[in-house]
Amino acid sequence: MVGRSSDARALALLEAAEPDTAPAPVPSFHVLYTQYFEFVWASARRLGTDEHALDDVVQEIFIVIHSKLHTLEKPAALRSWIYGIVRRTVSNYHRSRRARGDSSPIGVDSELESSQPTPLEATQRNSDLELLALLLAELDEPKREIFALVELDEMTVPEVAEALEIPLNTAYSRLRAARVAFEAALARHEAHHQGKGR
Repeated sequence: MVGRSSDARALALLEAAEPDTAPAPVPSFHVLYTQYFEFVWASARRLGTDEHALDDVVQEIFIVIHSKLHTLEKPAALRSWIYGIVRRTVSNYHRSRRARGDSSPIGVDSELESSQPTPLEATQRNSDLELLALLLAELDEPKREIFALVELDEMTVPEVAEALEIPLNTAYSRLRAARVAFEAALARHEAHHQGKGR
């Protein structure tokens, strides 16, 4: 009798010591909008949404998020879930552009907001952003997308793999290739400018 009660007590203590495995709660739409607006805006811009259409596309993205929030199965993977919606919405936007016969090239985001820099800082920052946009434009779309998500948006590779619906090993492989291609583009750019300086 004593053995059974001590076993039951030990089991209760072990269960109490186990980490809470309850799923993370789904945030309210207002919280989600506040926390992820910049991420959504920058992602939509980087995926080639025209500046004049950006507000409408971002609004459409949040309408989709709002309508599908109840379907979110893994709140811990919220950012990759949101990016998947961004990607599909921007893809629909590009499809509708093509259907209207708009064949203007898709751009790469070269604008980021900041708080009142000095003129020197603004000049340097604009130069850095132009260079970044130029180097990103040299990458093919799959490499550019994964590079931007990991290096600029600081998503983890597993998050990116889930968002892009690709195997994890493919995501790691694509990221390695993107980093090599980016470094090569940067080296070419630096060599070109050093050659001009002579």
